[in-house]
Amino acid sequence: MTNPERSTALLWGIGPRRGLNLERIVRSAVELADTDGLRAVSMRRLAERLGFTTMALYRHVPGKAELLALMRDAVMGELGPSDGADHATGRPADQPTDQPTDQPTDQPTDQPTDQPTDQPTDWRADLEAWARAGITLQRRHPWLAELGEERQIPGPHAMADFERALSIVARTGLAPAQVVAAVTLVGDFVDGAARQLAATERTERRTGVSDDEWWSARESLFAQLDERYPTLTRLYEEGAYDAPLDPFEFGLRRVLDGVAALIPEEGNGEGHRGGPGGGREGGREGGREGGREEGHRKGRDETRDVKGCEVCGKPVEQSAAGRPRTYCSRACQQRAYRLRGEAGRGR
Repeated sequence: MTNPERSTALLWGIGPRRGLNLERIVRSAVELADTDGLRAVSMRRLAERLGFTTMALYRHVPGKAELLALMRDAVMGELGPSDGADHATGRPADQPTDQPTDQPTDQPTDQPTDQPTDQPTDWRADLEAWARAGITLQRRHPWLAELGEERQIPGPHAMADFERALSIVARTGLAPAQVVAAVTLVGDFVDGAARQLAATERTERRTGVSDDEWWSARESLFAQLDERYPTLTRLYEEGAYDAPLDPFEFGLRRVLDGVAALIPEEGNGEGHRGGPGGGREGGREGGREGGREEGHRKGRDETRDVKGCEVCGKPVEQSAAGRPRTYCSRACQQRAYRLRGEAGRGR
């Protein structure tokens, strides 16, 4: 049974410092798991690898559960500054994050003119990069997918990675609970994909037969496709399995589409960026939180009848499909958000 207090002390360096000895133990355990799998990691084998007695290891790490927690957080550190990315934003360190802000802000334009200067705007690209970094890490250390479902105390590297994802999604202006739920959704998808990849690779190593080779030899099974399975038979005959879509690529895009659907007016290019005082308050005032209150429903109904920009009165070009647009430009939209935020703070 894991001692959560002891795990916290080890992960966060509370108490007497163990220095290089603990680092050597964890590093050696990671190397062992990378080469031989998680089952090969034991206190006895690790002690032999390091040239110490098992009891010597127990003076630094009380048990295997704590060792696994340390191993996990150690490799999570690979997602830090060493990957060339800004851990707080998810962008490469040498990539500018600010948008030009030297256009006049008192005239409506077709382009955003008053983006926050301290936040990048492309949340989807950043969240996608975060997800890809996660799957790459788990492919580099496939034993991560083998860790059990027991509750684990997060270490500083795991917490920093979570903070990075939260900061990305928070820029969308979603409600706090939705930010956490969105990050959890994407993270769970990555973990599930990693588990599937790890299981496939373990099977291929054990059998010496690839997944494609194994299924290609199942002619006796495919011969059973007949009128009992009309849809499956038709799709098979039409080549659905000839060039299957990559499940991770397909799934990641659909998951990100789902997050985008939550963002107010994201589909019309009018999604706000959650600026101070504007995002959440504007969402509540404009009725974009899914109709939790009558005022929200009323806000959406009124939006459908709007023929001109709510800020400047300029005619708003409407598309044939999708939600009616309320503002003529993103500049007017953001100005409305700020005004609503100021009004909300004044109440």
